[in-house]
Amino acid sequence: MAKIIVTGGCGYIGSHTIVDLLEHGYEVICIDNNSRSHATVLNAVEKITGKTVKHYKIDLCNYEDTCAVFEEHTDISGVIHFAAYKAVGESVEQPLLYFENNLISLINLLKCVDEFGVSHFVFSSSCTVYGNPDSIPVTEDTPIKKAESPYGSTKQISEQIIEDYAKNSAAEHILLRYFNPAGAHPSALMGELPLGKPQNLVPAITQTAIGKLEKLWVHGNDYPTRDGSCIRDYIHVCDLAHAHTLALRYLEQEKNEKSCEIFNLGTGNGNTVLEAIHAFEKTSGVALNYAIGPRRSGDVIAIYANNDRAQKVLGWQAKYSLEDIMSTAWKWEQELKAGQTVFN
Repeated sequence: MAKIIVTGGCGYIGSHTIVDLLEHGYEVICIDNNSRSHATVLNAVEKITGKTVKHYKIDLCNYEDTCAVFEEHTDISGVIHFAAYKAVGESVEQPLLYFENNLISLINLLKCVDEFGVSHFVFSSSCTVYGNPDSIPVTEDTPIKKAESPYGSTKQISEQIIEDYAKNSAAEHILLRYFNPAGAHPSALMGELPLGKPQNLVPAITQTAIGKLEKLWVHGNDYPTRDGSCIRDYIHVCDLAHAHTLALRYLEQEKNEKSCEIFNLGTGNGNTVLEAIHAFEKTSGVALNYAIGPRRSGDVIAIYANNDRAQKVLGWQAKYSLEDIMSTAWKWEQELKAGQTVFN
């Protein structure tokens, strides 16, 4: 049984990935400082899988504390690195916070990977590295353009750090470029739980529908798209989580041709913000109170994935639809309100 460290494991994508790893026979160690997450999510993980996950509440920007985990567990075979700040708007307002947290934590982890002989490293990247692409869908070979936000810049720089490091590293690396993760675990025991006002569309939709937010603001309707709102590729979090398990298996089976490989993780379909809203209304039967507001700084106009490489090489495919995303997210929001989750 391979032992994997998952950083940011109490976060939204990290926790769902831990579930998928456990269900596929891996042993997991979680590292998360819980500054933007809830350690109680690991109780939900245990309810779903029947397995307990050892958790270290440390800051990866502290090298000594990070090293201590690797020293205690000398048989770590892989690291999946999620721990990073991710709010586009906040990164525009506080760029230094993002550069410090996202880059120093990565560098410290890579030092430990090198020092302790870890074989596999999977990095949580983002489609924001493409900036505003000249054409869509984007492939892994689409030229990298100037990032639209400091958050996007940290992902571009992180990828460059890993690619440069990989050239002289004994470890093998994969960069997974996410598009727009959304939805919740079908059990409704875990899902996206923003701290403060949601920065992502789907939790903003469900919180408006449940009454936590008075109104949903659509950031612009004058973009050059089919209805004027931004286009995104919404991918279910469980589909995304499974890709990490497949990425580890791919490295373990030594199928990789290069020491650092890149995969897009998206459905291959682009939906506008307004289409996503209407999909929620259709699925839930709830009329959403929304209004059109001004554009938001840092937003890309339109982007969705060409996911051929992930399908052919990793054997991955997106199984959940946009309607599935909305229905699981809505069920999760209702469970939160009813007090039926570990977060209440």
